[in-house]
Amino acid sequence: MLLILPGIGFAAGSAQQELATATTHAQMAADAANAATAVMHFHHVINCLVGPKSKLFDADVGNPCKDMGNGALNDVPRKSATHAKLLHALTIAEQALHAKNITATQQYSAEISKVLKSINLGE
Repeated sequence: MLLILPGIGFAAGSAQQELATATTHAQMAADAANAATAVMHFHHVINCLVGPKSKLFDADVGNPCKDMGNGALNDVPRKSATHAKLLHALTIAEQALHAKNITATQQYSAEISKVLKSINLGE
């Protein structure tokens, strides 16, 4: 039996879109030609996870998750395993912002992707 509550489906759908976009940008960071481009994509991952109302959100780098939701972390239940995994991915992405070379960015990208791909939002 599937129980649909008003507003819940939208948030889950938003989180799914934000998760997919964050995962795509983690992969784009892995494929980047240089560390600066990879770091830009790490910012995109962070923006998709935290949403535009967060102090961690960086509007200067763009928001690939614009109009999708409020940030994946805000669109899933706070006390869920999913929220914990998203927080873990956020922590790695924040560390990745300080990567100085392409080898480091690729390692961070792999870790972020692994965490994000382990999340199942019911699809």
